[in-house]
Amino acid sequence: MRPRLTAILALIAVLAGCSAADTAGGKAHSAAPPTASAALASTSQTAKPGATDWPAYHRDAARTGVAPATPAAGRLTTAWQRRLDGAVYGQPLVVGGTVIAATEGDSVYGLDRATGEVRWRVRLGTPVPLSKLPCGDIDPLGITGTPVYDPGTGLVYAVAETTGFHHMLAGISVSSGKLRFLRDIPTPDGHPRADQQRAALGLGRGRVYVAFGGLDGDCGPYRGSIVGVPASGRGPMVSYRVPTAREAGMWEAGGPVIGPDGTVYIAAGNGAAAAPPWDHSDSVTSLTPALRRTGAFAPSTWPADNAADLDLGSSSPALLSNGKMLTVGKRGTGYLLNARDLDGVGSQLSMAPVCPAYGGMAVSGTVVYVPCEGGGMAAVRISGTKITVLWRGPAAAEGSPVLGGGAVWVPDWNAGVLYELSPATGHVRHRISLGSPLPHFASPSLSGRLALVGTMRGVVAVGGA
Repeated sequence: MRPRLTAILALIAVLAGCSAADTAGGKAHSAAPPTASAALASTSQTAKPGATDWPAYHRDAARTGVAPATPAAGRLTTAWQRRLDGAVYGQPLVVGGTVIAATEGDSVYGLDRATGEVRWRVRLGTPVPLSKLPCGDIDPLGITGTPVYDPGTGLVYAVAETTGFHHMLAGISVSSGKLRFLRDIPTPDGHPRADQQRAALGLGRGRVYVAFGGLDGDCGPYRGSIVGVPASGRGPMVSYRVPTAREAGMWEAGGPVIGPDGTVYIAAGNGAAAAPPWDHSDSVTSLTPALRRTGAFAPSTWPADNAADLDLGSSSPALLSNGKMLTVGKRGTGYLLNARDLDGVGSQLSMAPVCPAYGGMAVSGTVVYVPCEGGGMAAVRISGTKITVLWRGPAAAEGSPVLGGGAVWVPDWNAGVLYELSPATGHVRHRISLGSPLPHFASPSLSGRLALVGTMRGVVAVGGA
């Protein structure tokens, strides 16, 4: 007989409370009762990160990927390496002197920024082995999406997939490593076994945003969706589900992009339909903070995109400061949009060939740095409504770029190499081997003179950034 959900959650809470010290000597912390989060309230709209902080995927809610002004980047060295209990698919975060890394082993670590030593570790449950999933390419499947930190609550949030196909949102105190709450997030499509939480978590207007897509192989009856959970860990959730019969996963590694007015922008992949009427797949959708749809865009090629798996869902859109937005997906066409008026099929301001894009973009002024598959990343200038590719980076560099220290940083995840490039020309200034393979769509985090990269074994800190 299948156990009751309450019994499963109780077991997960016990497992979370039984976290053990890392072999490097870090302190273990057990879970606080879920009610410990009752008094927490997010003030993240007014708090600003410190100069060396990297509190979210590509640093901020808009996913610009730009670090504060730092000394010019130079020759690269390995500052430290830390082997953890699983692959680190998400970007490491930095809050003060603590580096936060989440693993496919369902652990969240707090590491010393200067040395990499383990300060604390929290286990959120037991990850799901690939043999228990209908398809996929991560084994085991634990925490895949990049966590997010809220300075208003002092908590870092991560979503762990655990045995029984639960997606558990955890709120962990960065200062102490205490687990403040653990909450099951039912997937809106009702098929958690087929849903994967790969997208980076978003934070805005007192909510943590959690997006879901499918497993590699597109098996099962999943449908793309996004859920908003109060940052306190308590209270009603809100959600949006793509109105398609199947698929349209919201799986891009960069996750939702949040505008200055709280609007949530998110891309969706190919859906079930290959002929009109449009089912809102192969799209970029704008949502209110309560996740009510206010607009959506799809290219006029959406039926062909769906049929050939050439959709927009592989990359998060890039939001420019002038209210325009660039979206690029698997087909390789860049579409310039009016972010304030996503007005249906074919509503782009302009379009031009860019590259097949996978991951998260970075934005500096009118230049967008696009993660490309094949041929190297692209620097794209937006002038009025004109889209121009300025240069392409090293052919092997297929990760997601970020900017800092007067340089562009992009990894070659196949070879485990980090590049430091000239932002004007794409010329390689320096490169360094990280000594480990990297997850698909890897992206570095920048913190002062350090570049931090999640690997298939843990975290590497590169000095000289």
